[in-house]
Amino acid sequence: MSTPTVAVTFACYNQVGYTRQCVDSLVRTGFDLKRLVVIDNGSTDGTRDYLAGLPLGALVLNRQNLGCGVAWNQGALALQADWTVVMNNDVVVTPGWLDGLLEAAGREDLKVVSPALIEGALDYDLEAFVAGTGARMRSAVRHGARHAVCMAIHRCVWDQVGYFRATPRLWGYEDTLFFHELALAGIRTGVVGSSWLHHFGSITLTALKRERGLSQKQGLSARDSYKLLGQSFLGRKLAKVRRRKQEAAWREQELARFGATLHGERVDGEFRWR
Repeated sequence: MSTPTVAVTFACYNQVGYTRQCVDSLVRTGFDLKRLVVIDNGSTDGTRDYLAGLPLGALVLNRQNLGCGVAWNQGALALQADWTVVMNNDVVVTPGWLDGLLEAAGREDLKVVSPALIEGALDYDLEAFVAGTGARMRSAVRHGARHAVCMAIHRCVWDQVGYFRATPRLWGYEDTLFFHELALAGIRTGVVGSSWLHHFGSITLTALKRERGLSQKQGLSARDSYKLLGQSFLGRKLAKVRRRKQEAAWREQELARFGATLHGERVDGEFRWR
């Protein structure tokens, strides 16, 4: 069986320091930057000069801020592969992160797979954490879970549900719509303990919204979101209750088995498990 091809893409808007940390971590783990596509949404802070000096697979320079949906599609199409990893630029990857994603996807028959996360300040030894706690949790899987901080998407998904909704007013909602389509199509997803990364916290999305004069809470109205998802108000509320119940069950099971979970936060110098 031939080795699957892989491409990684992320969008950025200013925040060159976070982009540099992300790329440096990719290089440290041995990732070939010729398989990386970066979409710049009109940065003015030196990001473009930095990116121009990298041996990237592709660099797309948008004249203006086009948002996440457009950028993610540009990245996925610029370097087409068996697996496309769409991720944020405010992350730090760890040794074995990509192999871990693909290994778990094959083992669990997942077509969209996301890594375990630690979010917040990077005030701990990430690689030591992954070598210890992360290694013990290698077999852990949250079937049906996924997140847009980082997701490896198999090429069959594009054929089944298409790409991301590229509508400007959907700021920060593109992933919700995409995940809804995955669920409707019965596409298997999961968050896995065989791959870990650190996420500083939606830095680029915040910057993109700020540039457009939007607050973190602005975007679609509740009524508009219900219409797009084809859900009633009650249906949406019931789905939220079920999701929280499932998340609580995952947390309880993982804490009992590992003393940690697949989603952690750093708060006041300590881990809090979600």
